[in-house]
Amino acid sequence: MKKILKSALLIMMGLVMFTSCEDDNDSNPIVKTPTEFVLNAPESAATNIDLANTPAVVFKCQQPNYGFPASAMYKVQISLNQDMSDFVELDQSFPTTTCSVDASLLASTLTSMAVKAGKTQDDFPMDIKVYVRMRANMITDTGAPVAGTEILSNVICLESVHLSYALPSVALPEHIYVVGSFCGWDWGNSFEFIPVNENPDVSWRMVWIDEAGVKINTAKEWDGNEKGYSGITVAGDLAGKISANGDGNICSTTPQWYLMVVTASVSGQEIKYSVEFNEPNVYLMGDTFGGWDELMAGSKFDVPTTMDADFVSPAFKADGEIRAYVKVPGKDWWRSEFIVLKGDIAYRGNGGDQDRVTGKAGQKLYLNFSTGKGSVK
Repeated sequence: MKKILKSALLIMMGLVMFTSCEDDNDSNPIVKTPTEFVLNAPESAATNIDLANTPAVVFKCQQPNYGFPASAMYKVQISLNQDMSDFVELDQSFPTTTCSVDASLLASTLTSMAVKAGKTQDDFPMDIKVYVRMRANMITDTGAPVAGTEILSNVICLESVHLSYALPSVALPEHIYVVGSFCGWDWGNSFEFIPVNENPDVSWRMVWIDEAGVKINTAKEWDGNEKGYSGITVAGDLAGKISANGDGNICSTTPQWYLMVVTASVSGQEIKYSVEFNEPNVYLMGDTFGGWDELMAGSKFDVPTTMDADFVSPAFKADGEIRAYVKVPGKDWWRSEFIVLKGDIAYRGNGGDQDRVTGKAGQKLYLNFSTGKGSVK
């Protein structure tokens, strides 16, 4: 009898211990590094999918084998190659195993990928195969990924995706800035190129270029779009003096003033820059110099040999309106004229006739392109 009671007691204790272990595993599950993650091919995979007329493409997957139901985040990766060698991960995240991918996002991403692979806008529309896989991560309550839980799914193929060109047209830049040692490499103090009147693709600027060099950009910041020597086509009378330094900047081993003329053009999704580096010549025009012909003999300013000195005009021959300009090749002089107003160099740019400033015979016009200041005296 005692043996029977003892055996029954041992069995009961064993059941209690087993139940306790089960409860502990349920409340404190052990995270497994997943080895399986299945992405199912959608029913539309074998049909023609017209992204321009589809709101979304839905993908369904099975949760990776974490060992228990877990919160996870899913991302979709697409490629034009079966080996996923050029994959791009879409900028959408999904908290469930049903992932409704925005068709417009898919179209714009695929268009960028096709253009990068050498297609032009004339090649669109096109029917292409698109390879898809998913990336999963278990996440915490705060949405942070859990280390060691990332896994990629199998690859599926969308056999025929009808892709129209889905990138916005690229416009010519409205602003171009130049930064360099002349402003301490501070975009906040950079110079803006001046538009050539009625020529939206051409702008100019008088710039001091030395061994440290300069860079240009369409934004006043280091945003990755700034262009150095390799990002432009170098041209102009002084092109032979321009080179790249170790930082890839547009530099010169002959520090001096240069008249930079930038011509921008659009090629596909890129903006191309042809930059002329010309002699830094400034000329007088009009009543004070006795004529209205371009590049009149004796009308050229003296060019300083240091960065912070003045350009100085010839003495005025007569009383009258003061007009000054730089000559942009192939453009009328007045499209790149400027004057001094209230002590500042005021550029015509895309504006109309400027306020008139008069001078007297014997006076000179002084221009400081480093400070943007000027005077008549």
